[in-house]
Amino acid sequence: MLAGELYLPGDPEIQADIAANKEWMARYNAALAAPPSERRALLVERFAHVGAEAVIRPPFFCDYGFNISIGAGAFMNFNCVILDVCSVSIGDGTQIGPAVQIYAADHPREAEPRRQGLEFGRPVVIGRNVWIGGGAIIVPGVTVGDDAVIGAGSVVTRDVPPGTIVAGNPARPIRKRSEG
Repeated sequence: MLAGELYLPGDPEIQADIAANKEWMARYNAALAAPPSERRALLVERFAHVGAEAVIRPPFFCDYGFNISIGAGAFMNFNCVILDVCSVSIGDGTQIGPAVQIYAADHPREAEPRRQGLEFGRPVVIGRNVWIGGGAIIVPGVTVGDDAVIGAGSVVTRDVPPGTIVAGNPARPIRKRSEG
């Protein structure tokens, strides 16, 4: 699964990881009113990496948690979803609006493997200082370059070059972001 190969999601080891993560999500999402230090400790308990002063506002949903890395000063607003069947990396200083969905989980394009219940994953990489507007969707295998902007409600189906502003469904470049 982590290598991007086909897997069966009903595998007992995978199901045990999902069950453990459900327990963790219940604790994390119940910590909305807790001090930031308590929520950070919960993130550190589950995530691959949590940078200094990274914030994820509950409720938050993910498949496993241990495949997620979030950089220093990154922020995710309420009600975000990360399907992290493989690596999802969020860079330093990235700001993510409410209800953003990031999918590393994917499915075969051929019907027979889907009938067999097989799935696979493709890593998602979001660079540093990216802004992702509320309700955006990032699909499997996408890389978003440093300093890019994703418009609210966009569906990002292709890589986004550094410093580019994209919007729409599917997301298309609007222009390069100007400095200043």
